[in-house]
Amino acid sequence: MTGNATFHHRDVALLAVVGIEAPVVVPSSTFDERLAATLKRLHLPRGLLSRVAGVHERRWWDGKMTFDDAATAAGAKALAEAGIDAGDVGLLINTSVTRTFLEPSVASRIHSGLGLPSSALGFDLTNACLGFVNGMTLAAQLIDSGQVRYAVIVNGEDPRPTQEATIERLARPDSTREQFLEEFATLTLGAGAAAAVLGPASLHPGAHRLLGGVARSATQHHELCVGGIDGMKTDPGGLLAGGMELVVDAWNEAQEDWDWSGVDRVVTHQVSSIHTRSIIEAIDLDPEKVPTTFPRWGNVGPAALPMTLAEQADSLRSGDRVLCLGVGSGLHTAMAEIVW
Repeated sequence: MTGNATFHHRDVALLAVVGIEAPVVVPSSTFDERLAATLKRLHLPRGLLSRVAGVHERRWWDGKMTFDDAATAAGAKALAEAGIDAGDVGLLINTSVTRTFLEPSVASRIHSGLGLPSSALGFDLTNACLGFVNGMTLAAQLIDSGQVRYAVIVNGEDPRPTQEATIERLARPDSTREQFLEEFATLTLGAGAAAAVLGPASLHPGAHRLLGGVARSATQHHELCVGGIDGMKTDPGGLLAGGMELVVDAWNEAQEDWDWSGVDRVVTHQVSSIHTRSIIEAIDLDPEKVPTTFPRWGNVGPAALPMTLAEQADSLRSGDRVLCLGVGSGLHTAMAEIVW
């Protein structure tokens, strides 16, 4: 394999990672009730979201906080936990899929909300559900290069408008069984926010070292999951098959530089029970080392992995090896190791 698929960081540490749960709990049974007539007409059983996807509930914002407000709050919390002053930040990367406008960047509002200096770079980096891992990798490279000292990566997601539009569409008397299954994944999404602060490991002895990892793409599958404000259409079988092939290829390629068979925790992007079980089987992971949050939060897009990592933080011990494994529609994957 030629190119830059495998990467190493020299002097980068994860100083803080935080997650923010949206306050409104929306059980999957609520969607069943709103689509009861459609389910009956199409001869589909209730409880598919729980039984098939393993998503029992997800969260929505309550109207008092927007997705970018939440991303700003997560960034501020991460900076406080890291003990880094906003004035020392040299880079802000927003990785949210959700956006209200095409321009300016979502990062512009968050940059202002955090009170970052004008010298701090700020921009959006979007790559579907893989964006946060990509943001950490890019920030680490800029820290290693000496261009910036501290970086903040943020994410905020709000699928409610998309889900409301999808439910309205599926509730129409002319909706089809094929359409329902094609748009099913939209109903697994959830709201949430996350942020991480990275900085030089040499200035923070004992911090969590970000070592590097591997990234690969299989963009021949770019049409298998296509989403917009009004809805998301997926080919579930094609996504699963293409995604597993991509993950296995990346895992195998990484073995020349990395031995991840003995890691202590594998934090994956949170999609569904089928997706998680397939990854565990495909690369022979210990299920006890793979935490899941999708049953409670649903698929929170790029925020899912860092939110899950933040929840795991208290149970990790110094020296534990943590593998972050992300997959995003397109298809793209990235795996990055952190020594806790």
